[in-house]
Amino acid sequence: MTEVINLGKQRKAKARSEKEKQAAENRRKFGRTKEEKLAEQQKAERAKKLLDGHKRDSEED
Repeated sequence: MTEVINLGKQRKAKARSEKEKQAAENRRKFGRTKEEKLAEQQKAERAKKLLDGHKRDSEED
């Protein structure tokens, strides 16, 4: 005899696997590593310090 299956469970399991596949694709396509995020943050901080160092002090008293 064949095994009885619940079609609702099968449908939900298939939907979950499709969502996981899409999530994995999005992580590969759009995700950044921790090192990349840290490097970008450090670059922004350096640029801000450089810009702040070149600011003129205004004496509007």
